[in-house]
Amino acid sequence: MGGLSLPHLIVLALVVLILFGRGRISEMMGDFGKGIKSFKQGMNDEDNKPVTPPPAQIQQQQVPPPAPAPAPTSTDQAQ
Repeated sequence: MGGLSLPHLIVLALVVLILFGRGRISEMMGDFGKGIKSFKQGMNDEDNKPVTPPPAQIQQQQVPPPAPAPAPTSTDQAQ
């Protein structure tokens, strides 16, 4: 149930061939193969690349915390 059997796959392949045509499908598969080859080559280039340590981080000046607000006096609370 819900799986694709052989007759379903054949009908699906025929519909795809009718919609896209044989030439367009071979072009797309060729482009797909080139993309995979380029990806693998890029991954291999990254592995051979020498690793450089990250630059030293800039020391930020520490800003003193703001002065605390004056505590309310008893005359302030009465109002």
